[in-house]
Amino acid sequence: MRSPDASPSPDSDQRPEGGGIDSAAHSLREVAVLALPFVLTQLLFSMMGLVDAAIVGRLGARELAAVGLSGTWLWTIASFFIGAASVVQTFVAQDHGAGRERDCGGWAWQGLGSTVPLAIASAIFLLVAADHAVAWIAPSEGVERLAAGYLRARAPGLVGLTAAIAVASFFRGIGDARTPLVATVLANGANVFLDFGLVYGWFGFPELGVFGAGLATSISEWLYLALIASAFLRPSVRARFDTGWRIPQLAAVRRLWRIGLPVGGQWVIEMLAYSLFTTLVARMGDAAMAASHAFGQLASLSFMQAAGISTATATLVGRYIGAGQPDRAAQRFRSSLALGGSAGAAIAIAFVMLPGSLIGLFSNDPGVIALGGPLLAIGAFYQLFDALSVLSDGALRGAGDTRWPFVVRCLASWLIFLPSAWLLAYRFELGLEGAWIGGVFSSATLAIVLYRRFQSGAWRGIRI
Repeated sequence: MRSPDASPSPDSDQRPEGGGIDSAAHSLREVAVLALPFVLTQLLFSMMGLVDAAIVGRLGARELAAVGLSGTWLWTIASFFIGAASVVQTFVAQDHGAGRERDCGGWAWQGLGSTVPLAIASAIFLLVAADHAVAWIAPSEGVERLAAGYLRARAPGLVGLTAAIAVASFFRGIGDARTPLVATVLANGANVFLDFGLVYGWFGFPELGVFGAGLATSISEWLYLALIASAFLRPSVRARFDTGWRIPQLAAVRRLWRIGLPVGGQWVIEMLAYSLFTTLVARMGDAAMAASHAFGQLASLSFMQAAGISTATATLVGRYIGAGQPDRAAQRFRSSLALGGSAGAAIAIAFVMLPGSLIGLFSNDPGVIALGGPLLAIGAFYQLFDALSVLSDGALRGAGDTRWPFVVRCLASWLIFLPSAWLLAYRFELGLEGAWIGGVFSSATLAIVLYRRFQSGAWRGIRI
């Protein structure tokens, strides 16, 4: 794996000079060049869950429902640590833009010290209490048993993933998208190999079914950490960015938590709402849960595409703010909207034109395909609005404006998403489609409000 100084990503070693703004073409090209490897990394990152779903789905609707249910609740817990660790990128990007390269490496250690101990405690809790945790959310005894096993198998990976995100956020902050991409490619390759081996008993592995899928992902998450950490500690990177080991400092941790706590809190509260939504859907039956999970995995590909562009946007916004050029930061946000909107439109067309083929990737159950097809027409709108809100979030995070989005997203999740999903699904008897239409209402509201927040320019006065 190459170190960032040996193979820098475009513009990663060039601190911005001058004032004003650039041509629209230059701005769009800068965002696109930096975003492409980030998009690939995010898509590959989501592939671990998608591969679990696709491989386990061939075992039956019950197995797919179990992976979807427990996987969603696991991500609810993991999202807090991942969200908090990801703001390492904001501090690194602003220091890098200001020319303080020797200060960049320390932020990864502050992120590790802030989040990993809590992730360890959560993993221990899941190992001990998986059966009890799943008992009250599983719709049937068969799903409960399978979901508890999958949750227990995934618990150790929570620690490795949290640590890996903190270190990967350092590389994103300096504009090096290649190192996380290489690590993600290798980890995903291992996950595919281990999934087939541990789920079906291939390659001499024991046949462990749903539990094997969770175990494969956990092993791959630790492999991802090993790869990204080895790049972080290479002598050349250490000499340039001072990445050598250090004890987290209370003052730095406080600064990180001041920005990171709203992000982690926002993610976990949103995911808690989504997990309750998933539980609501699970009450509609195994086929409905399986169809919803298949749709969710397809929608996650769109989300990860937007998330990759958002990561590039956060890096560039932070870099230009650190360099004292807020107008260029705002221009990069506008370019990200053009890029993300075009990508979202292409996905919307695929959702509308190929619903049966896409759902068929996850299940050959006629009931699942019949329920899943209409969801993709709804998803065409959902993912477009979701992309806009994710891009706005990235720009605000790069500027250090995290508290306001935290409040807005929490209110949208609990006052719009869940109530509208329940009303449309049950009171208006629209079932699974009605539940996801509620999601469209929520994502559209978020997209408009977060976009207007960045456009207001309030972030210009924030100092981290």
